[in-house]
Amino acid sequence: MDYFAYKDNKLFCEEVDLKSICDKVGTPAYVYSKKTLERHANAYLKSFSSANNLICFSVKSLSNLSVLNVLKKIGCGFDIVSGGELHRVLTIKADPNKIIFSGVGKSEEEIEYGIRNRILSFNIESGSELKRIESVANKLNINASISIRFNPEVDSGGHDYITTGRKGDKFGISSLKEVMQIAEYANKSKSINLVGLACHIGSQILNLESYKTAAEKTVELADKINALGVELKFLDMGGGLGVPYNGETPPNPADLVRAIEDVMGNRRENIVLEPGRTISANAGTLLTSVEYIKDNFLIVDSAMNDLLRPSLYGAEHDVWNINNSQKTSTNNWNIVGPICESSDFIRKNITLSAKEGDVLAVKTAGAYGFVMSSNYNSRRRCAEVLVDGSEFEVVKRRESYADLLNLEEVPND
Repeated sequence: MDYFAYKDNKLFCEEVDLKSICDKVGTPAYVYSKKTLERHANAYLKSFSSANNLICFSVKSLSNLSVLNVLKKIGCGFDIVSGGELHRVLTIKADPNKIIFSGVGKSEEEIEYGIRNRILSFNIESGSELKRIESVANKLNINASISIRFNPEVDSGGHDYITTGRKGDKFGISSLKEVMQIAEYANKSKSINLVGLACHIGSQILNLESYKTAAEKTVELADKINALGVELKFLDMGGGLGVPYNGETPPNPADLVRAIEDVMGNRRENIVLEPGRTISANAGTLLTSVEYIKDNFLIVDSAMNDLLRPSLYGAEHDVWNINNSQKTSTNNWNIVGPICESSDFIRKNITLSAKEGDVLAVKTAGAYGFVMSSNYNSRRRCAEVLVDGSEFEVVKRRESYADLLNLEEVPND
């Protein structure tokens, strides 16, 4: 459930008429609902049968500082994949003991940043990474905590680009023999604490069977690692639960928690989950204005640099007109942007009523929306707005033309 709904044929976010945001901020703009963020996070936080588990919001899905602060205040930790994301969550004073650093290519600088701040764990994805973390920890004379990310060989996810738990995927360690070798090495290291076992099987997953299978494989492997004399503190099942972009009916977070607890509920290790999309996707919408109509094209002022998912994944987002009292007849449209690429579209083959000057709301755009935006075609990245009840605030201003040039210099001839 989200807090975007029509009232008297006008589209509202919570108690705010979206037209009032357009009038003040302009378009394109991302609008986030605080109540939706809190509702979706609590759907995880309040579903566990015990209190000693951890929800780490996946920062890569939506990294605005104000959004992260909302989630921190209700008890979320954070799953990060870069030094920049670590800097973001530390900026809002997140508890380092609720931060897990994932990703296959952590640099020495990023590792040092994490160790110095004594984060909960690095999810390591190769033996080489373990050696690098150990070397940095030795240099700093600070022990580093790690969890091993393994591939349970579960094929899941809504698109081949977002399936992550198979042999041949770049993520995780596929060889169980190598996992055990790494566990033995880490257990003997004087500067490494092996505290967890992790997996992540994909994204936009619409059933629970894959999670159950992965949980069973995680428990089996955890028992083998603990038999080495290790005392694992947590089992991290990642994220990836799907959301209803365009009519899908995925399970809800409570269903996921119950399914995992059915397998892991009697164990001493805590359960960690790393949801992103299920918390942030339906909490955000992208507002965009219709500039021109040509043939069956609605040419809008947002583009693939603002919302990349349709061009990258062929993703389909529902699109609403913020004014539902239109007398214009409905048509079948292709909604496209101004960028000079044929792949620049927001939605293909959608039926709605629209005319030039109307504002459209691209739904379920909170996850992997603004975070994947760019300055391609030297377009300025749009504003971000957070709605709280009957109030709204610009939480990231629209870029100016000067912002586009701030980091560049022309050498003297």
